Amino acid sequence: MLTKDLAICIRTIDYSETSQIVTLFTRKTGKLSTIAKGSKRPKSAFEGPIEILCFGEIVFSDSNKEKLATLTEFQQQTFRHLADDLVGLNYCLCAAELLDRLTTEYDPHPELFDCFLSLLKNINELQAARDEHRKFLVLLIRYELVLLREIGLLPVLDACANCKSAVSLSWPQGYFSNSAPGLICSDCEASFPDRTVISSETLDCLSNMKQLTAASEKTLNEIENILISYFTHILGRPPRMAKYILRE
Repeated sequence: MLTKDLAICIRTIDYSETSQIVTLFTRKTGKLSTIAKGSKRPKSAFEGPIEILCFGEIVFSDSNKEKLATLTEFQQQTFRHLADDLVGLNYCLCAAELLDRLTTEYDPHPELFDCFLSLLKNINELQAARDEHRKFLVLLIRYELVLLREIGLLPVLDACANCKSAVSLSWPQGYFSNSAPGLICSDCEASFPDRTVISSETLDCLSNMKQLTAASEKTLNEIENILISYFTHILGRPPRMAKYILRE
């Protein structure tokens, strides 16, 4: 049976001299592993090899979910500015890696698909913008929080994850614990050896994400370091692209 969907390519592997294994994140089907036969031929139905981060309408044949689906059509569109800015490209590749490693096949998340596509479009349009790193961080952090919420692993950010007391400016010190997981108050911090001290600005921002847009680059870097540490805790090892994103 042939199925149509809207997809973003999040990973490709050469299968042979002429074909590719292509991992797609689709809007209606979720993550999907496919084989694109003949995609590397100059005159293939795909108009050339399928590129990571391209998007567009696809048609695939999927008779058995235990095997690779067969990709028969992919109307590829690319974000042409990403190739010109390695910084923006690294942010998008980091987002794609997290999506690939934290989602399961045939588990659709339409809102997450829309958020990922929006991230790619916005970073593509921000190339050569002033303070682009800070703006990229805002986009990536928002995307990462949507990803964590969609997969059911969003940490507690509006209260102490242990005692449930609401975040308050009266807290003498704020902490984040991967094992909690979430924010931890001073009264509970001794119970979480993996706790990390966070600045008051970061505490305020984590507990009220509306402040992200106006946050300083220093605060955004601290938040991203916290999130990457949390992703590392979930995955058992650091995301491969994290080293290109993190700054002290």
